[in-house]
Amino acid sequence: MHMPDLLMVRSALPLLDIFGIAIFAVSGALAAARRGQTIVTFTFFAAVTGTGGGTLRDLLIGAPVFWIHDNRALAVCLLAALAVWMTPTRVWPVRALEWFDGIGLAAYAVFGSWKALAYGIPPLGAATMGVVTACMGGIVRDVLAGEPSILLRPELYVTAAALAAGLFVVLTLLGVPLFLAAAFAAGAGFALRALAIARGLSLPGYRD
Repeated sequence: MHMPDLLMVRSALPLLDIFGIAIFAVSGALAAARRGQTIVTFTFFAAVTGTGGGTLRDLLIGAPVFWIHDNRALAVCLLAALAVWMTPTRVWPVRALEWFDGIGLAAYAVFGSWKALAYGIPPLGAATMGVVTACMGGIVRDVLAGEPSILLRPELYVTAAALAAGLFVVLTLLGVPLFLAAAFAAGAGFALRALAIARGLSLPGYRD
């Protein structure tokens, strides 16, 4: 990867990355809250959920694993865990975990695709890395919490991540300015996930 591209990875869209980590970390802490866990478990759930997808992405595209080289990622996860721990349960809506997860899904799908493109990954692979970045943290969270994986629930999930990631890659290839493409793609992905949460929107299942 050329040095200008590497500098872009380190300087452009940093807020989207931190935002995605924070939102996913909150969803992880909320999963611990549902089970009345300790602050240590809150922190662990927040960290694993916030960094899980990005860790796998970086390993697959040959990038330095982001949280090892940047204190901000784990610091954000710790702060998210503390914020949820110190907040009464009544403050959080019943489906708060799903809504926070949906916001993080859209943001991280875009950021994951963008980082993969910047590291020279071809468009289809870059979109796939966006989906991986968006989905893996939630999958790990559900496994640790002993819940059925979010992938096995009927409403759209991976499809929303794929929409955000794929749309961002397409818009970028068409020459749309980076931040405009990111905002439009993340908005579309979240809108689809929001419809799935609010109205149970789903794709037809397999039938014999």
